Amino acid sequence: MYRFYILFPLLCIGFANLRAQSTVSIRNCTRINSSALEFSPSFYGNGMVFVSSRKRSGEVDKITGETYFELFYADFDEDGMPIHPAPFSAEINSDRHEGQVSFTKSSDKMYFSRNSISKGVPQAGKDDTVRMRVYEAFKGSYDWERVRPLPFNNLNYSCMHPSLNYDGSRLFFASNMPGGYGKMDIYFVDWDGTKWTDPINLGPEVNTSGNEVFPYAHDNGALFFASTGHRGLGGLDIYMIDLSGDEWGKVINLGQPYNTKADDFGLILDKESTRGFFSSNRSGGLGKDDIYAFDAPAGLQGLKPVVQVSLRITAIDEENNASEPNVNVRVFERANDGLIKDGNTYAATLVPATDQSQDLIMRLNRKNDDELGSPTGVTGRDGSVTLNLAANREYVLLISKTGFKTQELPFIPKAQTLKNSMEVRMAHINCIPLRGIALTDKYEKPIPNTKVRVISSCNGQEVLLTSNLDGSFDHCLDLGCTYTILAEKYGFKPSQTQLSTENVRGSRSFSISMRLAPINEEVMRKPLAEGTVIVMENIYYDFNKAAIRTTDARDLEALTRLMLKYPTMEVELGAHTDSRGTTEYNQQLSVRRAEAAKEFLVRKGVAANRIRTTGFGETQIRNHCKEGIECAEKEHQFNRRTEVKVLKINEAAQYEVKPGGN
Repeated sequence: MYRFYILFPLLCIGFANLRAQSTVSIRNCTRINSSALEFSPSFYGNGMVFVSSRKRSGEVDKITGETYFELFYADFDEDGMPIHPAPFSAEINSDRHEGQVSFTKSSDKMYFSRNSISKGVPQAGKDDTVRMRVYEAFKGSYDWERVRPLPFNNLNYSCMHPSLNYDGSRLFFASNMPGGYGKMDIYFVDWDGTKWTDPINLGPEVNTSGNEVFPYAHDNGALFFASTGHRGLGGLDIYMIDLSGDEWGKVINLGQPYNTKADDFGLILDKESTRGFFSSNRSGGLGKDDIYAFDAPAGLQGLKPVVQVSLRITAIDEENNASEPNVNVRVFERANDGLIKDGNTYAATLVPATDQSQDLIMRLNRKNDDELGSPTGVTGRDGSVTLNLAANREYVLLISKTGFKTQELPFIPKAQTLKNSMEVRMAHINCIPLRGIALTDKYEKPIPNTKVRVISSCNGQEVLLTSNLDGSFDHCLDLGCTYTILAEKYGFKPSQTQLSTENVRGSRSFSISMRLAPINEEVMRKPLAEGTVIVMENIYYDFNKAAIRTTDARDLEALTRLMLKYPTMEVELGAHTDSRGTTEYNQQLSVRRAEAAKEFLVRKGVAANRIRTTGFGETQIRNHCKEGIECAEKEHQFNRRTEVKVLKINEAAQYEVKPGGN
């Protein structure tokens, strides 16, 4: 019963086919288990994070008789067994209990159980009991940071054992909140794009008059959990239910050897559904609770496999209709909010609005191939490549090859169409890609917002570029010309170089570094000045709505990265409407829009006290579409925008210059 404290009539239920489970092998994870308690593993990186009371010194919990539970990490060896346990995080482990953890696919955010504490002080409910809450944390440069409880927690009941579904849109957890079916029930909340919904009980199919705890959501839509209330072998047993369809499946007891007359709980399963881990206090272990590994080559009986579909992509040269080999294909999965989940394909550029103004316009440029990591697949001699993807998910395909235009294509596979095909026609770029970066001369630190002039000897034409926040810039150079490239930034000595595209053959590209020497140290202190206004060109709202279009939130993603880079940066979000509707209504609508943008940033990890919101209504129309004037929808959309004013920023830039020489 200690697990319910800290990590807190029989129904007709099916058992897994015991004969089918006979091929399962189970091993005690002896290299991480101790005489104390080890339980609730979670996959992370090339290993696992688990809960343990193995700490030999420290305060002892009077109820459990153990030191307070902490999170530990262990690597996997060549056989997939955990080894070398070590404390997981100095920021996450506290002087109270930590419990089950769940990570996003990109491993940059975690959800975990912890006693209710605030600034290190335990927070008790009305009955003076310190209960469990679900927290989130974000991965920082050195450790986890921005730890905070989720909004559905309450000091008067416990919420614990969080588990995310495959795309992070649903979070399962256990709770003894009022209104349940038993002692501990399993609930879920959904992410609606800006916030978590109110908790929803899974209902009597799952929850009983007993305890339902330790949920684990698998990629195929199955939910595993432990229960004392369903028909079982004794103590806590492990069960699963298929939640993937419109109609849920039946609860199934996993049977032996996963379950015994002892407590068995906390199961996790790999993507292939053939290997995993669980916790048990069965006889023969090393401690009170041990973690066990299992191999099930035939899979778990009753578990529906993840439906895989194949996608054959064929690249065709648009000029000659020939198959095009060596084309890179990158696959990105869309999250529930419409954005790419496991990476960012765009870089932000802050471009001065005018030469005289310090106001900036945020623009987004797709990253180059070498910045996006290895491709998912590459077309062969016949111009084709076949990929295997999970069905019923949304993807973005990035198709690229030097000398051709990069294409960004959506793809939504259907389970009923197991074999899919796509033909991509590749359009030539009759120029040579130029990729450059503006750097300080001594310390090679990137210089954002550098003006880069590209002057052609063929016609004297000059193209003005601006370096991104990471100092990079790119352009495409016409063939047969010599180019002068000049980089300029206020406070720096200019840098110049020349390139020639004469007699260039085959597919190639140029990479250059423009090194600028600072005139003095002070000019490098603030990449963004207080009072700067950033116009968000790529975030728009539908008419009469406050919700941000999920497909148009990339600017806010870029702003999030900027504010996380500069922790003292404080901003004002100003929302604007078009002129349609009454003045009073538009004012209220703009306030709601500014709040929606703030909620997006807060959800991504920016502290709420760093963001002010202001609604301007229709007071600052940017074009001629004022009240009573008939305009096209795109003209009205131009006025529905969000602007960001920098109120405060104290950090120096990420680069420094040491005065007085070396």
